[in-house]
Amino acid sequence: MQKPNTINPTLEEDAYKYCQNITYTCAKTFYFASYFLSQKKRKACYAVYAFCRYVDDLVDNAPHGTLQENIRTLVSNWQSAIQNVYNGQIDFNNHDHDTFLVMIAWADTLKNYSIPKHLPEELIEGVLMDTYLDRFNTFEDLYTYCYKVASVVGLMTSEIFRYSSPKALAHAIDLGIAMQLTNICRDISEDADRGRIYIPLDELKTFGISEEDILMKRFSPALTELMKFQIERANTYYDSADIGIGYLEKDSRLTVQLMSTNYRRILNKIAKMNFNPFLKRAHLNFSEKLLAFPRAFIAMKTIKNM
Repeated sequence: MQKPNTINPTLEEDAYKYCQNITYTCAKTFYFASYFLSQKKRKACYAVYAFCRYVDDLVDNAPHGTLQENIRTLVSNWQSAIQNVYNGQIDFNNHDHDTFLVMIAWADTLKNYSIPKHLPEELIEGVLMDTYLDRFNTFEDLYTYCYKVASVVGLMTSEIFRYSSPKALAHAIDLGIAMQLTNICRDISEDADRGRIYIPLDELKTFGISEEDILMKRFSPALTELMKFQIERANTYYDSADIGIGYLEKDSRLTVQLMSTNYRRILNKIAKMNFNPFLKRAHLNFSEKLLAFPRAFIAMKTIKNM
């Protein structure tokens, strides 16, 4: 990557502060977990999250009725901006202030961490999938989506966390899959309100559940069994992800362990709701996130260096 345009250090700090505020506002679980990173790593993670959030919002916050082509144009412009950053250039004239700040933080992060360009490109591809897909026929189809919208984030942050072996990356991918499957289980009701079903259609059929059952939010013994199946699968990916923590630098391990522990506990919340995702949106309050710290700390102490 070429050397980026010279940026005033004060402007860089403003950019990172903006990214930090975005993270605090939109991802409190991650924000809390990131506190245990070094300042340098923490700032870089804020930049990655702000980038991810900005791309996601281009699709989610587009005015109702916005044509898919127009959304794709917006995302395409963002792709060009990222390409310019990797080429060592920031366009000072063609971005709104918020985009400009994210780009400044991203450019500075790339000076310190080697994040492959194909990763943000794959994230953008995943976000765009939401503009034309609202069903997934098989888990293989869903896996591709989960990889692009979640696992690539884990791969990007892995370059910030640092790792001792490339074997760590497979486990980072699994953590992304686990967390996205958790989001899907948690958000079934909200997705149904938007006419979306992320549970694979062939699995609905296997458990004797129709698309209409999901969209009309009909709870049944069959749905209980389906949710148990989804949660068990997500936990399998968490188990793999936790193995990979031993490959990370020691000062990164607690943050990743907290993310895994807290997100896994959302699945436990769903189970305590009798596996009924339509009752309410399962989440952890701040006190519950704090209570995860001792458990995550103990788990981290048992991790073997890999």
